[in-house]
Amino acid sequence: MKKMNTDNPAKIFIGHTLPEHQQFDAWSNQPLLLSIEQGGIDWPSSCRNGTCRTCFSKLESGKVRYEIEWPGLSAEEKEDGYVLPCVAYPCSDVVLQHDPF
Repeated sequence: MKKMNTDNPAKIFIGHTLPEHQQFDAWSNQPLLLSIEQGGIDWPSSCRNGTCRTCFSKLESGKVRYEIEWPGLSAEEKEDGYVLPCVAYPCSDVVLQHDPF
């Protein structure tokens, strides 16, 4: 039986999508895309590993972290607030807007 790690329990943040203003629970221990889908929201996606950019979105507010060294974003895109929800983990409440390129 696997022991549950209780040192860093998952935190739950509030997520919102634009322009629909839909709300979802954003769990700190899973990518935003999974939380969005668990909230019943249809969000564009394909590869789920940060390479295809189908889920490319603007982080209007909030903070995220990545567990992979370099997701499929340029330094300029990161600086401008763009994220890939399939590999981005929330560190706060977030507001996302899908931004097809």
